[in-house]
Amino acid sequence: MKGTPLLLIASLALGACSLGPDFTRPDRPAPGEWSLQAAAGNPSHLAAAPLAAQWWTLFDDAQLNALLQRVQRANLDLRSAAARLQQSRAIRRSLGGDALPSVDASGNYQRQRTTSAGLFDPSGKAGKGNYNHALAGFDASWELDFWGRVRRELEAADATVEASENELHDVQVSVLAEAARDYIQLRGEQNRAAIIRDNLETARRSLELTRTRLANGVATDLEVAQALAQVASMEARLPEVEKNQAHLVNALGYLVGASPGSLLAELGPARAIPRPPGSVPVGLPSELAQRRPDIRRAEARLHAATASIGVAKADFYPRITLNGNFGFESLQLSSLGDWDHRQFAIGPAFSLPIFEGGRLRGRLELREAQQQEAAIDYQRTVLRAWQEVDDAMHDYAANQRRQERLGEAVAQNRRALQSAREQYRAGAVDFLSVLDSQRQLLDNQEQQVASDEAVSLTLVNLYKALGGGWSPTSDPASG
Repeated sequence: MKGTPLLLIASLALGACSLGPDFTRPDRPAPGEWSLQAAAGNPSHLAAAPLAAQWWTLFDDAQLNALLQRVQRANLDLRSAAARLQQSRAIRRSLGGDALPSVDASGNYQRQRTTSAGLFDPSGKAGKGNYNHALAGFDASWELDFWGRVRRELEAADATVEASENELHDVQVSVLAEAARDYIQLRGEQNRAAIIRDNLETARRSLELTRTRLANGVATDLEVAQALAQVASMEARLPEVEKNQAHLVNALGYLVGASPGSLLAELGPARAIPRPPGSVPVGLPSELAQRRPDIRRAEARLHAATASIGVAKADFYPRITLNGNFGFESLQLSSLGDWDHRQFAIGPAFSLPIFEGGRLRGRLELREAQQQEAAIDYQRTVLRAWQEVDDAMHDYAANQRRQERLGEAVAQNRRALQSAREQYRAGAVDFLSVLDSQRQLLDNQEQQVASDEAVSLTLVNLYKALGGGWSPTSDPASG
């Protein structure tokens, strides 16, 4: 029965309470369908089908797919976020030791001599010559977590790890969307350059026609000057477009951790702007809070802040530690391990804060205020997410409608230019009509490229707003 008090203390520690509020996941109210889906006709072709983690594959562009795979492997922002996650996990492992007993081994061996004039002579050999002293054993201690201080610490650390995991996912969502946007813009600039060159060839043919008519006496120097100005104006557009292409190639190189210009051979040849699918899967509104990493991160931070209140409250209560040691001590190294030379001690110790000058109260108030801030930040993050999704859906629908009308405008302007050129050859109209038709066609063609680009870009923005680019079941360590 001699060990009964110690067993009782240990049992109480294992069944102890945890101070502070328990975390409760905030409510996540969500409508049954997206607002644009509820509109008549669903003009943007949004479907409630499950959202694909690799949403960019919907564009059916093999080069885009390969590029984004490289981004996931080599992007420096992603690697930095992964390193921060490793730090959080290491801190959690370090704190995990506080919940377990700590055991240390120690030992020493000395050749000693003490003076007979000393006040204390444990060896009985003072002044009688040199002697040996050997000591070896174990020391153990275990904080009995009666008030849940350690448990709340670990709870907060677990939530912090979860926040770091979702920070990594959030960086992944943003970086992949940025790479897709840069790629689409690059293809847009390449298509814009092709349109300018096509129109430049048309303008040069018009210039030759005007010179021929001048030589035949049926055109004027004014018309030749106007044709030359048209050619020069189109030539002046190309350097700006080529500069934009170089910047976008460099931006994509940065996102894959490559030096400027290193992707030029791969991305330099012009290709079509990636086209969205006919039906766009966007998942369900109820899945948004689960998919958006920033919402999950805000929730994890709220959880950590809530658990930290319990740590601050537990600091007001006694800390009880169970300490013990066991070892051997001898004046001869050869007999150090003899059972008769054993020694041990075991028992509890406690410390209780009496006067802290308001330090503990101030820390508790700080933790409570931080928890309130985290709750507000969570609400703000959720509200911003809903706004971003709704804005992106309306942008996508509006750009689709504009794209359809611009296609019709380009077709009609081609007909107008062809008619103007034929009438000019016949002498029915002056060259100004040809110039106006050329300018109008070029403007509409550039607007159409910009519209095609905008449709694809707003779809990228929509998938970013939906939290696409990662899977909630994936291992963050592999990201």
